[in-house]
Amino acid sequence: MFAVEVRDHIMIGHSLPAEVFGPARGMHGATFTVDAAFISEQIDEHGLVVDIGIATELLSEVLDPLRYQNLDELPELEGKFTTTEFLCHHIFEKLSEQVRSGKLSDNGRVRSIRISLQESHVARAWFEGEI
Repeated sequence: MFAVEVRDHIMIGHSLPAEVFGPARGMHGATFTVDAAFISEQIDEHGLVVDIGIATELLSEVLDPLRYQNLDELPELEGKFTTTEFLCHHIFEKLSEQVRSGKLSDNGRVRSIRISLQESHVARAWFEGEI
């Protein structure tokens, strides 16, 4: 398997209103490092999985609606526990839509995407799925 991985980050505010989350139940901020890996079984005639510049732009576009937002106030996320794991899947879904629409210009090579969110130097979560 081949992969190209690009990185960005987001700063958000949110709360996780359930007893299981302990002190994170209240409003708090988080800065996530976001990695998106585009995975393919093959590379093109130029030796590429995807163009890194395009991949970087698409990830940025997907993250823009989340940047500097209170996730508790976004209608799309209403009633959701916006855990790191949940956000990985949410970003995966949005990025997959971009790839399926042809915005990656990969000619169908990318078969799966892995989204990783690092929330600190000791903890990260990821979601990987086929598109």
